[in-house]
Amino acid sequence: MAEEVGGHAGEAAAADGVSRSASRTAPAGPSPFRVEADTLPVAKFADPNWTAAGEPRASVPLVRLETVWLNTGTLCNLACASCYIESSPTNDALVYLTHAAAVPFLDEAESLATREIGFTGGEPFMNPDFLPLLEDTLERGFAALVLSNAMKPMRRHEAALLALREEYAEKLVLRISLDHHTQAVHEGERGPRSWAPAMQGLRWLSDHGFALAVAGRMVPGEDERAAREHYAALFAREGIAVDAHDPARLVLFPEMDAAKDIAEITTGCWSILGKSPADVMCATSRMVVHRKGEPRPRVAACTLIPYHHDFDLGDTLAEAAGEVALNHPHCARFCVLGGASCSA
Repeated sequence: MAEEVGGHAGEAAAADGVSRSASRTAPAGPSPFRVEADTLPVAKFADPNWTAAGEPRASVPLVRLETVWLNTGTLCNLACASCYIESSPTNDALVYLTHAAAVPFLDEAESLATREIGFTGGEPFMNPDFLPLLEDTLERGFAALVLSNAMKPMRRHEAALLALREEYAEKLVLRISLDHHTQAVHEGERGPRSWAPAMQGLRWLSDHGFALAVAGRMVPGEDERAAREHYAALFAREGIAVDAHDPARLVLFPEMDAAKDIAEITTGCWSILGKSPADVMCATSRMVVHRKGEPRPRVAACTLIPYHHDFDLGDTLAEAAGEVALNHPHCARFCVLGGASCSA
């Protein structure tokens, strides 16, 4: 696939040679979310310094390390139709990050005055070390942002979560994935019987006063204003305390597909688009991942590209402080043109 559609397309599938999203929990049909574009030409995103048209490729320096993401592992209770990281009940391409292995990165983040530790997966609550990791993070004074689907793995830890909320209040934010404001579309992406448990988890978090956000998406052609109105109506019906009109509380992410064509970002694009390299996620964040078969965790440039060697920046946060070449379709579609960020 990588040879057919461009330098980085299909890197996740190439990581272990299997289709990691195969699972009995996966939805039967194609994802209701799609990128409408032609196939990515082979010549694009092939050189870290130059675009296919021979123009200098844009890169992003690390301005400050605002957020350190800890990927807790790719195992998940769901196998979504278009998960960018191919999480599933069987995918351990990123193995569970242990508390002991994460401690050096937390120590280093303290020394770098990092504000926030983000947790993503997979489903973080499936990692046996996740609660000790979260507690350690909060005890050190970091803000914690946890991405979850709010289903059974999270609900097993209600007592521990209540204790952390009582002690740390707004320092702990849970961002719950609710892919659409309709059950049909949400389950078309996440699989049958995924809607009701997610809604129950959201209501539980809301009822117990957690600092809460929701991550959603829009189907092709859906207007953002209308989508927010529909989410607002859903939250009102369900008694969920999330302001759908606040972009920090309802995050509507752009779609990603590394196999579909997108413009490459050149150094000249910043002035054309009226944007700055400092606006891009890798200007303020890095992600710690433990790839299967590697002896220890390493630091990746981005939450969206955990497998590709070009975005592997070293063993430590200090090593990972260099510039990041925007040499992947996700850099263009999600971050620069989409204006999105995984951080709070």
